[in-house]
Amino acid sequence: MTKAKTRRYSGLISPLSYFIDILIINFIASYFITIYLYKDFEIKHFFVLSILWILISVFNRFYYIYRYTNILKIISLLFNQVLLFTLSLFCFSGIFPKLELEPNSVITLLIPISILIFLVKILTYYSIKTFRSYFGGNYRKTIIIGSSKESQKLELFFNTNKDAGYLHKKTFLTTSKESVLECISFVEEQEIDEIYCSTEDIKDEELKMLIKYCDNNLKTIRLIPNPTKLNSKKLIYETYDSLPILSLRKVPLQDSVNMFFKRLIDIVISLSVIVFILSWLTPIIALFIKKESTGPVFFKQIRNGINYKEFRCLKFRSMIVNEDAHKQQATKGDYRVTNVGKFLRKTSLDEMPQFINVLLGDMSVVGPRPHMIKENDRYYKTVDKYMLRHVIKPGITGLAQVSGYRGEVQKESDIVNRIKFDIYYLENWSILLDIKIIFRTIVNSIKGEDKAY
Repeated sequence: MTKAKTRRYSGLISPLSYFIDILIINFIASYFITIYLYKDFEIKHFFVLSILWILISVFNRFYYIYRYTNILKIISLLFNQVLLFTLSLFCFSGIFPKLELEPNSVITLLIPISILIFLVKILTYYSIKTFRSYFGGNYRKTIIIGSSKESQKLELFFNTNKDAGYLHKKTFLTTSKESVLECISFVEEQEIDEIYCSTEDIKDEELKMLIKYCDNNLKTIRLIPNPTKLNSKKLIYETYDSLPILSLRKVPLQDSVNMFFKRLIDIVISLSVIVFILSWLTPIIALFIKKESTGPVFFKQIRNGINYKEFRCLKFRSMIVNEDAHKQQATKGDYRVTNVGKFLRKTSLDEMPQFINVLLGDMSVVGPRPHMIKENDRYYKTVDKYMLRHVIKPGITGLAQVSGYRGEVQKESDIVNRIKFDIYYLENWSILLDIKIIFRTIVNSIKGEDKAY
């Protein structure tokens, strides 16, 4: 098992950019409209302006900036953002006719906003590049496998563009089974983050070996295609300084913008549940638990979360205190489960304290269910792509759970299908998918499930 994977990019950059840009918009609007233009702006007007900017930025992917994104791309995104925001401001003046905003007033408001946001964007861009170039921070360790012209160009890109944030460690020229094993050993020793492999120089068997290793060890693998042999497979196409690079999959929740919105939703939901439900439900459940058996109200178990990081997963205790609680999963008719515990497990109320884990940032409301450490140690060796489920935060509920694969693993197909649903979720995440899973979880909890024991 390799060490935990480092984060791909700073999760605070995009939220901070949102905050600064919205602050600029509201400050300029406040100054020009209430002082310069003498218009009566209310709080709701500032709120609408902020929402318009956020919605447009999500549609325009304005904050989706990667380490290989060049300055021309950023200027293009900024131009599209300002253009769409201009149109929205004219709609804004139509929605609130009492403000009597003329086209000239809208343009007067827009010019300083555009200039300031442009300056902040450029300053942030070059500040990060300077940080990478002179201080060696926020970088990704890379290796290249292959000797094609495209591989050589990529190596040159890594070595001459230090501000892009890549630290190239080695290029492996040969691609045999032995050299792939040597690469894997080097990756583990040097804690490499990303492997770039030339499709022109590697055979299918070696490529499959590499992909399997990366999937099971939380490493990123990208393919360097031969431009004359590009096929139509569903691969993610990106460019590094005009050089085409292929990624096997896109994980939406590794993008800082999506991470920000999902975290925001998690905080809102978990706080609401803790304040309005757990605040009065916990004493009641605690009373019944204590009345039936001795021991703590809460059951704390070490589990693996994002990047295989360990955390204490909370539950209402549903079993008598026993030595096997951290080793053996509950089975049907398990003598260890108390009468209160049967009800809690049947209705999934035993999982409610995990909203505290969500608020602390160890878990999400929706995501792959965290397994016991003993189960992880067992399944990552036998189930292909098992470790991929750890590239995102675990959840209180998940797609696999609402699809019939919760609870006890009775046969091998149970865990295999659970991993398939987990991988589908991390590759196809959306807010709507989360809402759908939450709704199905509530329905299943009310109806009760066969494997909820």
